[in-house]
Amino acid sequence: MVTRAGGDASSGAEADADAPFWMAFRNVNGIGPVRFERLLARFGTMRDAWYADPRELRSVLDRRSCEHLTACRSRCTPEAEYEALRAQGIDVVTLRHDHYPDLLREIPSPPPVIFLRGEVTLEDRRAVAIVGTRRMSGYGRELTKTLAYDLAKAGVTIVSGLAKGVDGIAHAAALDAGGRTIAVMGNGVKRVYPAVHQALAKRIIGQGAVLSDLHPDAPPDAPNFPARNRLISGLALAVVVTEAPLRSGALITVDFAADQGRDVFAVPGSVHSEASAGCNRLLRDGARLARNADDILEDLRLGEAPKQLALNSPAALDEPSRRVLASLTGDPLHIDEISAAAGISIAGLSSLLMTLELEGFVRNVGAQYYARIG
Repeated sequence: MVTRAGGDASSGAEADADAPFWMAFRNVNGIGPVRFERLLARFGTMRDAWYADPRELRSVLDRRSCEHLTACRSRCTPEAEYEALRAQGIDVVTLRHDHYPDLLREIPSPPPVIFLRGEVTLEDRRAVAIVGTRRMSGYGRELTKTLAYDLAKAGVTIVSGLAKGVDGIAHAAALDAGGRTIAVMGNGVKRVYPAVHQALAKRIIGQGAVLSDLHPDAPPDAPNFPARNRLISGLALAVVVTEAPLRSGALITVDFAADQGRDVFAVPGSVHSEASAGCNRLLRDGARLARNADDILEDLRLGEAPKQLALNSPAALDEPSRRVLASLTGDPLHIDEISAAAGISIAGLSSLLMTLELEGFVRNVGAQYYARIG
């Protein structure tokens, strides 16, 4: 894992010591992100919460959740289960880890725990999700392959869901380009679904990661997949829909992207093609046009980022970037406040802040707060 500075993250040693108990609470019915925060506020660590007296826990949890926790305590040994997962090459990453994915940390109610095989790195902050139908046309297949390949060649990490169709093509194209890719699964990371993607998943682990917020043994149940889409958009700066009919799971990802302030792109298709009807509807409703990778790189201001890393003078920045820097100090400021001060929309500001962070001007301190460096 590659660590990052700042934020609410704990030191690596502290986070690793507490991770088994985050994992254990993740398995208790009725305890989600909000209750995780309440437990941390009350007890300081999840370990202390795990061993807390039931009477103390009732100040934070309702009766049913306390009953579920008592039952879980009786059959679970957190440290042993944690070490067993690590021995199988599965990392348990909590919201307090300094290597929890930055973009995912910014979304509303981020998952307290994710499980992954492979590696998430600082490079993965330059990420774009590519989603679409499982039943591609030849047109959709070629457009997906070309977009993913060209974006990966430009240093962009491709995020998708490992499903048949668009997802699998996008992952494979990123790998073929020598780039990085992240697969978000609707099941636990111990198994690969669909099984036909076993070899693809192995390649992804070598050049990125497969991850899930579900327990590693969780089966691929249908309700898991819409929820999985929230993580796909959360891990990316933008979502690109390459081919999708009007009734497509990819459009659920678009809804999550809108809620998270992510940009949405769509590839246009024939007005006579049902496979492209969803994309054409998105374009009609205001999605950005994606004819090729350059459209995406230009709109997200990613095309010049690798070259700009060497330019450490604010004078080298364009006017919107200088406005953002002028609104920041060494004290963290929320993205909404930055948007108002700089006069830039949230949608445009997210990618701009990412570029400034990569260039070393801005520090992301978590929960959509940013501070100026130097």
